[in-house]
Amino acid sequence: MAGAIITVAQQKGGAGKTTLAAHLAVALTEGGRRVAIVDIDPQASLSRWYQTRLAARGDGGLSHVQITGWRTQREVERLAREHDFVVIDSPPHAETEARIAVRSATLVVVPVQPSPMDLWATEPTLALAREEKVPVLIVVNRVPPRARLADELERRIRDLGAPVARTQVGNRIQFASALFEGLGVTEQARRTRAAEEIRDLSAEIRESVGRSARSGALS
Repeated sequence: MAGAIITVAQQKGGAGKTTLAAHLAVALTEGGRRVAIVDIDPQASLSRWYQTRLAARGDGGLSHVQITGWRTQREVERLAREHDFVVIDSPPHAETEARIAVRSATLVVVPVQPSPMDLWATEPTLALAREEKVPVLIVVNRVPPRARLADELERRIRDLGAPVARTQVGNRIQFASALFEGLGVTEQARRTRAAEEIRDLSAEIRESVGRSARSGALS
């Protein structure tokens, strides 16, 4: 049985897409799961983090591919046959590449910062996922402490008919600190609120993937 393909997508840059992809990928390795990360963003930030990880500690349970173009879907499908999860960091403002990443996905994870600009920028990603008939999970990301706007944003997203993760991810220094070391926050700062958020979100993603698999089996 092929592994689940998790595409992290958001048209607007600066939404924390790559940061979320890296931390989720590490969290998904817990329990001995095989995880691959695929970087199709021309900025290659996820690949830079992975190279830092290799220098610091080896792959740490992760495989990595950096690729763009027509070979992407075939490579992702190959990785899914060999891994339990494949996490794709997709590029912003690149319709063709984003479409390939969404089309290949079992689940599209869309990080949204608590701002109107991020909310508006989310609409094309949701439309693309609907067009490709791929389930979506919105993640409210980089939430400031006690931010009322995050609740308002969640209500507006629900009005769009998109599922919203129960777990909100805070704007916490531990996320950046871990990445500088080539680590995930669940490795470097295991007992922090930041690590708890990523573990909770990872569990939600596994639940969503499981529901999609059961629905597929019943259809």
